[in-house]
Amino acid sequence: MGKRDKRIDAYILKSADFAIPILTHLRELVHLACPGVEETMKWSFPHFDYKGMMCSMASFKQHCAFGFWKASLMKDKSLVKNAESETAMGHLGKIQLLSDLPPDKVLIRYIKEAAKLNENGAKLEKKPTTVRKQLTVPAYFKKALKTNKAAQTTFNTFSYTNKKEYVEWIVDAKTEATREKRISTALIWLAEGKSRNWKYQKA
Repeated sequence: MGKRDKRIDAYILKSADFAIPILTHLRELVHLACPGVEETMKWSFPHFDYKGMMCSMASFKQHCAFGFWKASLMKDKSLVKNAESETAMGHLGKIQLLSDLPPDKVLIRYIKEAAKLNENGAKLEKKPTTVRKQLTVPAYFKKALKTNKAAQTTFNTFSYTNKKEYVEWIVDAKTEATREKRISTALIWLAEGKSRNWKYQKA
């Protein structure tokens, strides 16, 4: 038997008037298609789990959304295409009326397919790991940093963005005199733990 969550009852009742019948209908279809489904709340909106995360729904000011956790593995590729649309959040597009939903038999087929994927232990492809950005720090600036331990420590612990702001400021100097002046200033600010744009940051 499935499991219902009272928090979803409350979520539906708090939704806009247009959304209540849509969310109620979607919920009932999920239970009809997958009797063993368990309801829960994740990220502040309703989720339906069956041997893992299966699908979810949400209501917004002017539309509702419904999505499948493993939509990219499902047969109907229009689901993923809908989710990529700028006007929709979810695999069924922007839902404003019950009539915006696919026929019940189609939705039931989707839900059963999603449940089957979980039963079979289907895995989503892992997204490629983001390559860590590398910043080229000029040798002359590295040398200057070594003369001031406090400045060097601050620079080494700074984020990529903070480091980049200092490096670009120094490298962009038009003359050697300007560059040397900027390096001296940078060492003072860094020793005080300040970012390049500290003057513009809110206290």
